[in-house]
Formats: sequence, structure tokens, C-alpha cells
Amino acid sequence: MPFSRTPLILALLAAVAPAHATDTTTDTASEPQATHLAPVHVNANGNLGYHANNSQLDTFGSFGNAPLQDTPAAITVITRDQIDDRQPHTLSELARSDAALGDSYAPVGYYQDIAIRGFALDLATGYRLNEMSLVGEQPVALEDKQRVEILKGLGGLEAGVVAPGGLVNYVSKRPADVRSATVGTDSHGSRYLALDVGGWLSPTFGVRVNAAHEDMNSYVQHADGRRTFLSLAADWKISPNATLQLDSDYQTSGQRSVSGYQLLGGTTIPANPSRTRLLGFEPWQRPVGIDASNSTLRFNYRLGDAWSAQLSASHSHAVIDDNVAFAYGCFYSADCASGATPGYFFAPNGDYDIYDYRSPDDTRVNDEARAVLKGSFDTGAISHEVSLGSSAFRRTIDRRAYVYDYVGTGNINQVNPPYFAPSPNQPGNSVRRLTSWQHSVFALDRVHLGEQWQVLAGARFVRLHERAYDSSGAPERDTQLSKMLPQAAVLWQPTARLTGYLSYSESLSLGNEAPYWTSNGGTTLAPLLARQSEAGLKLAWSDALSLTAALYRISQPYQFAQPGQTAEGFTFVQHGNEVHSGLELNAAGQLSDRLRLTASVNLIRARAENTGSPTYEGHQVVNVPRVRSALYLDYRLPFAEQLSVLGGWRYASSNMATPDGVTRVPAYSVFDAGVRYASQWNGHEMTWRLSIDNMFNRFYWRDTGSSGGDSYLFPGAPRLARLSLTFAF
Repeated sequence: MPFSRTPLILALLAAVAPAHATDTTTDTASEPQATHLAPVHVNANGNLGYHANNSQLDTFGSFGNAPLQDTPAAITVITRDQIDDRQPHTLSELARSDAALGDSYAPVGYYQDIAIRGFALDLATGYRLNEMSLVGEQPVALEDKQRVEILKGLGGLEAGVVAPGGLVNYVSKRPADVRSATVGTDSHGSRYLALDVGGWLSPTFGVRVNAAHEDMNSYVQHADGRRTFLSLAADWKISPNATLQLDSDYQTSGQRSVSGYQLLGGTTIPANPSRTRLLGFEPWQRPVGIDASNSTLRFNYRLGDAWSAQLSASHSHAVIDDNVAFAYGCFYSADCASGATPGYFFAPNGDYDIYDYRSPDDTRVNDEARAVLKGSFDTGAISHEVSLGSSAFRRTIDRRAYVYDYVGTGNINQVNPPYFAPSPNQPGNSVRRLTSWQHSVFALDRVHLGEQWQVLAGARFVRLHERAYDSSGAPERDTQLSKMLPQAAVLWQPTARLTGYLSYSESLSLGNEAPYWTSNGGTTLAPLLARQSEAGLKLAWSDALSLTAALYRISQPYQFAQPGQTAEGFTFVQHGNEVHSGLELNAAGQLSDRLRLTASVNLIRARAENTGSPTYEGHQVVNVPRVRSALYLDYRLPFAEQLSVLGGWRYASSNMATPDGVTRVPAYSVFDAGVRYASQWNGHEMTWRLSIDNMFNRFYWRDTGSSGGDSYLFPGAPRLARLSLTFAF
């Protein structure tokens, strides 16, 4: 457990010194000789555990230089202690920490996406590393992350063109004097090794290296995998006013992707699904390989007591070798021959088609540069804190013409489907499929009106130019637009520990691509403007416990496959609005010296309105449970100071699986447990951790999300125990 030296010893010495001051005229020979005692070191625990006071998003982000208590937005910080204790290995497992988060197409063995407040994040712009853009099409390692920050709600001022759910910001560990190794395993026999080594090579230059290797034995048959990770963080204190920070990482991974279930006949939930079965398994299916590298460079310069500047650049690069024996639809099943069942669902009898899908060298690259100037000044009795900045962001996608060929038909009741030969076809050459540029300027002014009131007003002007190309490289779409995205808030602080706020913001996101089975399949719809209003309260119950509440309303145009008279039967449109209104309650920190917790509840009403299709209205939208809750406790036993017991509870109400509201998956409760034991061996700290997810082995559907306009059902993981030992050397 990290400790920080406090200046208390200096204060004690200063207080004691006058008592021992001597008169210079006194004969020192007659005084008793001083006895030299061993030095006394006073240490204080500087680890806030499950509680955080600040985030990057409110330092050089979109809310000015202020602590979380003074931020007019709902931000959850998942601390390093939480990550260590719960031992998440995937984004889906990390998302369990907050009730406002949920899965949104998160297969085992593939890169995953989540939804915040019911809106799926944009993989292109919804994920960030040290506030800079991160390619979302990669599994992000957590070994080198100090914390994970989640902005719940619109991030237009922070990121420009971004989906309305919010942002996930991964924050890297900084150089420190640390040397530790972690070894681990789980109840399926996985093997895990991680190293965390750092130090200051001089008073002004420090480094930190994290490395990890994992051999994953999956609970899904035939889906074992592996990954290797390496990262470097370096800080250079060039001068008292200038600091340069570098972070760079590389990860390679490989694991067979697990296809999701689909509704039988488009209306029925599979009666006896298996959590351990790899649908569509064929021996020739190779693992999905993902090689990813991410780098950020930040130069901070203090211009004076009141002004500072930051220059940042980032590069994020992911190459996906997609290889799937994909279970999808029932076009070739005899049970769907009549045409009564849409071919893009499983057949009523459980049949599904198997496709040989290969898309190697799928390359996604995000590059971003940003400059921010921050400062404060007074105009009479009014104080201002301002942020001014500009950014340029480019995203490119290079892909080869993929293979997607039908090879045979299986059934969900088969342990393994019959063997079918793979397609003889091969992927084509790599071509540029997308080039997207965003150029932005932004400004924010936090105005202090006396001791109790603050007003925030800001905006980002974004200019988007996006070119898309078909599989031959020919131009397919050219999108150009400019938009001003405002953000405003009023804060009231009757006491130093209580903050109330009202806020309004807007953001812009790109329209979805129409599914292939609609009359306008492959067409990308117009960009969407989202609006959010939020009212919140933040109470610092103590220095180590915070309580927050937020009421919010988010609205954007509703995108859906509208039934019609076309030959395909559907046309993908934007019509009416999708409105998510909700209440969030959160607590994080220490209730006592022995008990710490995180707790959250999200109550949400997500509806489609004025769509022109009455069957899609009057009920919850797909994959947004009305109620979610998450509770995690950590209690240090009074009779065994080194031993702590951990417990967790996750709940989600019933979840819609069809846009007409006819079919839904049932509610679920899942209980987790664990222990942590801290000891020493030959003066070295040792920490044992045992965590058990889904302790009662409950079956549940964790995700009814969609991808490419098609809906899938993913079961939650069965009971899984993880054991790890961290040794400081």
C-alpha cells in the first residue's frame, strides 16, 4: 500500500526547537550532553481507496480546472484499488462498476463496446487515453492504468463529434518508485503474469514499465486465447515550469470470437441456451488477432501563477485479423424456406447458418493534436477561469475486400455442428475505406459570482470532413458539415461540501449505416444532434466519501428500420426522437475506517416518440433496462487486520430484445464475493486476492445489443474464481 511522507515531522521539530534553545552566555560545559535518538518518520496513508477527488476530464478537460465536487456533470472514477480488488480483464467486466453502464455488443474473444445511459459509445471517438483519442476496436489493457474515468452524458465540448452516451477515459500510471510482480490463475486454469517497475532515474526524469502475459482458458469451449502487453511511461521535469509526459503501449492478442444467439423466428428467446458452447464452431476457424499500439505525448508549461498551457499529441493504431465461423440467420435452413421467418434471425427450430468470415488487416488509426491555454483573472468583483483551445483529429480505416461465404447450417442444440469445408475464396487487396477529419476550436469560461455561485459557459466549433470509399477504393460518400456545440451550467454551493448544478449541452454524432436487409442498405444516414439537460447534487459527506445524484434527459433523432411497402419490407430512417430520462444515485469512498464501498442505481425511461410507427412507441427501447444497480463492499475484519472480505451485487430489470416491445429477457441478480489478505515476507509486501464472480452460478442474458442493424443475445459468464498474488520486490 503506497505511503507518502508528510511535513508533520517538520512541524513537530519546529515546535520542539524553542524549548531547547539555549542562552549563548550559558556555560555549555555544565549542561548535560544531548542524546541522539533514532530518526522518527511520520507517514500518512495517501491512498483514497475507492474515492477520487479529481479527474483528467475536469483538469484540462471540458469543465475547467476544478475538482469533481465542482464539476457540473456525472463522472465516475474507477480507482486502481477497485481494479486490483475486482480483477476485471475485459471492458464488459469493467463496466459492472457503475449502474449507468451496460454491454452493447460485447462478444467473448472480440473487442467490446458498452452503452452509457442507454446509448452505445462510438468506437471511433468514445474512448480516450489520457484525454486523447483512442481506437475503440481493441481490447484495452488495464495493467498500466491508474484509473478509468467515465463521463456520463454528452461530451460535445470535450470530444466534438461523439455519441451522446458519454466518454471513457483511461489514465496511465505515472513514474514512481515501485517494483512488483503479480501472478494469477482462475478456476478454468488460465495463467497470468504482470510486472510493474518504475523509479526516478534522476531528480527530474522518471520512468515506469508495465508488462503482462496471459494464457486465457475461456469458459466457452474452443475459445482459449492469449495476450501479451508492454507499456512505458516517462516524465521529464525540464524546468520548474515545464514537464514532458510520454506514454506508449503495445499489445498483441488472439482468441476465437464467440457468436451471439439470435431470437428464434425473430420473436422467441432460446429456451435452453448454453453459456459454454461456441456456436458455429469449425476446426479451421482461427483466433481473431488484434495488434494495437497507443501513444500520447503531453507538454505542460506554467506561464505564471495564473496561466498554464498544454500541447498534446496522440497516435492510436489497431490491426484486426477477423476470423469467424459466424453463426447468423437462417437463410439456408429448411425451417425458414417458407419466408415466414426473416432470414436475419435464427430459425424457429434453432437452426442457424454458418459463414466463413475473414477480414484480415483491418486497420484503424486515430491521430490527434491539441493545444489548450488555461488561466484566471478578475474583472472587478467577478473571477474568471478560462480555457481556450484547438484540436485536429484524423481517423482512417484501411480494409481488404472480405470473405463472407455460407458453408453450412447448424443448430443451437448441437454440442458441435457438423464439419463444413471453408470457402475457397480469399480476401482482396487492402484499400482506404474511410478518411475523417475533425478541426475544432473551443472555449470555456467559469465565472465565480461570490462565494456560492458559479456560471460555466462554453462551446466547441467543429468542422467535419469525412470521405468513405467502397471495396474497390472508389468514392462512396463525402460528408462535410460545421456545427457549434454549446455547453452551459449554473452551480450553487451553499456550503463547501454541497454543490447543486443545472446544465445544458449539445453534441453531434454520425448517423448509422442502414442494415443490408433494408431497402437503403449500406447508406449512412445524416449526422445527429443530441441535446441534454441535467440537474445534480454532489455532497462530500467526508474527505473520503462522496454522494451524488443526477436527473437527466437526453434526446436525439430515432434511427430504426421502419416497416414499409418496399420489396425488402423495411427502410432505415431517422424519424421522431429517442428520449432517455433518468435518475442516477452514486456513492463512493469510506463509510468507516474498516468499510469502503461503491454503490450506484440508475433508473431510466428510454422511449421512442413521434416515429410514425406506433408499435415502436410506448415501451422501453432495446437493450436499456429500466433499473440497474451495482454495489461493492470492502470490509477489513477487526479480529484480523490483514484480512478483508469483499462482496458485490449487480441487478438489472427485464430488458427489451425487439423494437416493438413484444420480447424481453428476464431480470437478473448476480452476487460476487472475494477476500484480500495483506502480509509480509522478509520485509516485502505480499497481497493475496481471491474474487468469485457470479457466486451462485446464475444464468442471465447480459446483453441484447445490436451490430450492423442485427440483434444478438449474449449470456452472462458462469461462476468464475480468480486468484492472484502481488509481491513487492
